[in-house]
Amino acid sequence: MPKRSLLIEDHPILGQPPSARRVTVKVDGKTLRVREGLPIAAELLAHGIKIHRYTTRFKEPRGIFCAVGRCTDCVMTVNGLPNVRTCITPVKQGMTIETQRGLGQWRANVKRRA
Repeated sequence: MPKRSLLIEDHPILGQPPSARRVTVKVDGKTLRVREGLPIAAELLAHGIKIHRYTTRFKEPRGIFCAVGRCTDCVMTVNGLPNVRTCITPVKQGMTIETQRGLGQWRANVKRRA
């Protein structure tokens, strides 16, 4: 039996979401087919992924909290860049998304955003 998406397909107030093309991303080494342009956090949740990072001090799991970009509970390492707020960052083809441990770690080949 195919796995059913957890995304709301027909919202009672907002209606149906705009159609989006399916793209491929890697999440902790696993390849997923997701909808381009939707927030990373929404697509991860639709695939049953609720943990985005582990805290520095106590190594406790964190995931979506505010879902509007105000807190930092949903941060992950995206394309080698740590502390990306996944609730407001749209999915793009070929992204590499990793569960973040503590404050994350910068990769040498990552360019800072302007």
